[in-house]
Parts: sequence; C-alpha cells; structure tokens
Amino acid sequence: MNKKGILIVVSGFSGAGKGTLMKELLQKYEEKYALSISATTRQPREGELHGREYFFISKNEFEKMIAKDELIEYARYVENYYGTPRSYVEQKLDEGKDVILEIEIQGALKVKEKFPDTLLLFVAPPSAQELKHRLVGRGTETMEVINSRMSRAAEEAEGMENYDYLIINDTLEECVEQMHSVIQAEHLRCSRNTNFIEKIQKELKEMKGE
Repeated sequence: MNKKGILIVVSGFSGAGKGTLMKELLQKYEEKYALSISATTRQPREGELHGREYFFISKNEFEKMIAKDELIEYARYVENYYGTPRSYVEQKLDEGKDVILEIEIQGALKVKEKFPDTLLLFVAPPSAQELKHRLVGRGTETMEVINSRMSRAAEEAEGMENYDYLIINDTLEECVEQMHSVIQAEHLRCSRNTNFIEKIQKELKEMKGE
C-alpha cells in the first residue's frame, strides 16, 4: 500500500474552531500527522521560537524563495510575507506523515491547482448563529470586529463547494474522529495506490499464464 503522506489543506471561518481541532488531532494521533510550519518575514513575538511557530526569515531570503519556487503558496499581509516552504512539507510527506496546512480559501485553491492530489477539508460550525455565538464567547474582540468576521465568513462560504469534504465542528471529540477517518480513508483511494494495483495486475497475469 502507499506509505507516502497526503497533503491536506484545512480552511474554515474564523471562530469555527480550526485551531483547537488541529491541536486535538495532532495530540491524539501524533505519529500520523505533521502541521506545516509557515515561513514569515515578521518579527517573532514573545515566546515564539524559530522552527516551532514559524520559520522567521528576512524579506530578502523570502523573495529568493519565491524566485526559486521554493514555496507551496504565499501571501503578503500588511508589510509581511507568509508562506509554506516546500522542502519541509516534502520531507514530512516522504517520512509517511500526513501534512496539514491551515490556510484560507484563496491559498487552498492555489495549492490544489499546483498539487492536484491535495485533500481539501472545510471546517464549519453547525450554524451561522453558533459561529456568532463562538466569536462573542471568546470575549477578545469588539462587536465591530465580530461583525466584520461574520461578513468575511459570508464571502468565504461562496467557496465551500470547491472543497473535497465538509467537517461540521459541533462536538470536538466527534469532529476529531471524523477528520481522522476521512484522511485515513483517503489513503485507500485507488488513484493513490496505482503502484499496488499495477503490481497485483501483473502478478495475476503472470499466474494466469503459468
């Protein structure tokens, strides 16, 4: 069977619980998954470590990586670049780990274009009302910010049908298991196991001719 890892992109609305979901999945199935680490040109915040939260690099280094096509995807926010280094992802995939990228819709579709085998998962709350409830419940943002996140969610919802699977984050434990099951089932897809299929077809032909 195919032992190489799968590249997975997880997107979802702000407040859908993607971060918590990823944390639980990686804690529970540590040996199976790796969370992709982004490169950024912004300065490390207190407590952040190079190679753990981000790969902190200079603007010049980042632009060299763009020129050499060493990034799976990248974007610029305000004055800083953020992107996914290809070498780190490929190393983890070759180790047999399923690599998870947590990025927004535009970036996700760019990745799928570049790597058609990518598995796209969209995380959504059970309802729009629940999404607003969770954003308010955080207690960290003003109503103005919450309303702007809700209006962004309405725009993002337009791209949901471009994803392979929808994961509804209602009960965290169930959601973790559902996501794990979807990814593991993906390993069994015939298109991911062409080597095995060709091998057994060849063996059967040879046995038939004995």
